[in-house]
Amino acid sequence: MRFDVVGVGANSVDYVYRLPAYPQPQGPHAKLRIIRHWISCGGQTATALSTCAALGLATRYVGAIGADANGELVRGELSRRGVAVSPDPTTNGKNQFAVILLTEHSGERIVLWDRDDTADQPLALPIEALAAARLVHVDDVDQEASIRAAAIARQAGVPVTSDIDRLNERTEELIQAVSIPILAEHVVPGITGEADIERGLRKLRKRHAGSLCVTLGAQGAMLLEGDELFHAPAFAVDAIDTTGAGDVFRGGFIVARLRGDTPAEVLRFANAAAAVSCTRQGAMNGVPTLAEIHLMLDGGWALQPQPGDG
Repeated sequence: MRFDVVGVGANSVDYVYRLPAYPQPQGPHAKLRIIRHWISCGGQTATALSTCAALGLATRYVGAIGADANGELVRGELSRRGVAVSPDPTTNGKNQFAVILLTEHSGERIVLWDRDDTADQPLALPIEALAAARLVHVDDVDQEASIRAAAIARQAGVPVTSDIDRLNERTEELIQAVSIPILAEHVVPGITGEADIERGLRKLRKRHAGSLCVTLGAQGAMLLEGDELFHAPAFAVDAIDTTGAGDVFRGGFIVARLRGDTPAEVLRFANAAAAVSCTRQGAMNGVPTLAEIHLMLDGGWALQPQPGDG
């Protein structure tokens, strides 16, 4: 089977805790009662692929799935969402997990994660599937696997998008490996020395000829196509959980790009997808439908009754 999108990267089981405020070692926030807690599935690439699948693309996930209960949970959730995934564990270790702290009023989060050392062993890549895909998506959790996957895809003429939010000795190498880097906001000044995002993108342009995209959180997203800069503001919503919003943005970006939208339309569509996700609890659980994205795009989202209204 030929897939529209093959994703190489992270999945996660998230242990989420909603708190009245962020913890601090001293003062009134040194001890906080948990308002609510739950378990959900996420991870950069797994959530992006779930978004693509929900929006009608054929997707396949390639990544480290552990031989434990969390691995079974992730595999089952991906399969339920229509993402093709290996029926067997791809690592003998424990599955990646995260502890996510959410604030009650803003929906902003802090992510604390861990990954079994056995998951860092070389990942077997499906060369034929990568070379036959319409697009390959990678993240920066297993940088070695992502760089290898990008090389296979680009040699076959397949475009490669990315989720890059880490700064380390291989960040620049991964950026150069993909054809469409999609970067977290703090990465641009980190690799260019430019605090201004536009100047940073234009500086990066001198060493990367592809489309360059940056997610800007509440400020939306920016895309440099050739020498033309596009900026799309974020949609205003009452966020209850921003976990996975960047991953959903990337899924929306991929869908719009593959169907031939203009750069401005790609950003706006991806922003709308991310905005809808912020009104839901959880990463994969925040994945929107196409109808919901169009409702956001058309201005009808704010007119809909929201949870707790009435």
